[in-house]
Amino acid sequence: MQRVSRARVTPGGAIGPGLCVLLGVGRGDGEEDAVRLAGKIARLRIFADAEGKFARSVLDAGGAVLVVSQFTLLADTDKGNRPSFAEAAPPEVAEPVYECFCGELRTLGVPVETGRFGAKMKVELVNDGPVTIVF
Repeated sequence: MQRVSRARVTPGGAIGPGLCVLLGVGRGDGEEDAVRLAGKIARLRIFADAEGKFARSVLDAGGAVLVVSQFTLLADTDKGNRPSFAEAAPPEVAEPVYECFCGELRTLGVPVETGRFGAKMKVELVNDGPVTIVF
């Protein structure tokens, strides 16, 4: 996840200030994990208040979230020179978890834009800070 001043995915949507979430769904991940992660991200205080301290969430700051599916985050590079993606959930399992994550963010009141699940996409963003957090 990166705090951004703007981000865009093609094909897909674009946001102004907020968060860009690159979401990899692994084997064993489920909707409960998606709900918990969405809540954590929606409430994580990484936006500055008037004093410049991390005191506001994306909800408090009035930001949006761009969610991009990215199974390559699950790459295992321990052996050889070609990454293994064996730990990534298959698309028929990963897509409902991805959709649950996006839906939960919306339920929490966060405006959400997305890429197209499973598509080859181009992601452009301006990291604000930079602030990058791995969950």
